[in-house]
Amino acid sequence: MRITFMGTPDFSVPVLDALVTAGHEITAVYCQPPRPAGRGKKDRPSPVQRRAEELGLPVRYPVSLKGADAQAEFAALQADIAVVVAYGLILPQAVLDAPAHGCLNIHASLLPRWRGAAPIHRAIMAGDPETGVCIMQMEAGLDTGPVLLREALTIGVDETTGALHDRLSELGARLVVAALAGLSDLKPVTQPEQGVTYAAKIDKAEARVDWALPAAEVDRLIRGLSPFPGAWCDVAGERVKLLGSRLVSGEAAPGTVLDRFTIACGTGAVQITRAQRSGKKAMAADEVLKGLDLGVRLT
Repeated sequence: MRITFMGTPDFSVPVLDALVTAGHEITAVYCQPPRPAGRGKKDRPSPVQRRAEELGLPVRYPVSLKGADAQAEFAALQADIAVVVAYGLILPQAVLDAPAHGCLNIHASLLPRWRGAAPIHRAIMAGDPETGVCIMQMEAGLDTGPVLLREALTIGVDETTGALHDRLSELGARLVVAALAGLSDLKPVTQPEQGVTYAAKIDKAEARVDWALPAAEVDRLIRGLSPFPGAWCDVAGERVKLLGSRLVSGEAAPGTVLDRFTIACGTGAVQITRAQRSGKKAMAADEVLKGLDLGVRLT
């Protein structure tokens, strides 16, 4: 099929690779424009742009698709279908209607649960036992379109957003190739009105750990915000990111250091398994503790 691909971050790259490997013709790759990054604040291309250029594919990164010229350029590609995954721009109706078979979106949740920007983070933070991927026909609403294919994954008890992100990306790549191969036989299923939840964009203000919360909530926060933006706590005036954890037994005043990097919560305790000091690389907790004195209580 002639496919216009639309995606920007690392999550989208395996999907682009899978479409190319499956033999589809990529008419163009749309992604977000390069953004200033790093110490020099030089414009840095997105992961999708870098990969598309490696593959020799034409790349476009308009700041908007609302203008008539941008929409005409998109329609002129005469694509059979568009595949959209974490693109980052709202698609106007003219863009949704341009490909012969419309636009397919790869969404990393079991719709209608966790529509919106941060479905992977929110699934872990909420303690969901499973999540998955839906291949959805796009329409004007936010992740409201009918679903063509879905597949669930169990969320591991120690799994972080980073690990789950990678598994869901690979699943999305496999599912969309299957959806395209069987497109004429798939029956769109309207999403139910019951069970709708919204995965709001992660706010960095959420990231500070409140040790007075139950251990299960603290553990989910740490794993759900790992690796970005990273849950954190204050250790003797230094902000330390907590990037991995597990539930353990223990009771004491919230924030009490029970043993090495085991911290008491409102009820129960968590053991930190991975952390990152300010200006340092992320390391296993035992390595972090070689140069860090937690004291008797964290805040």
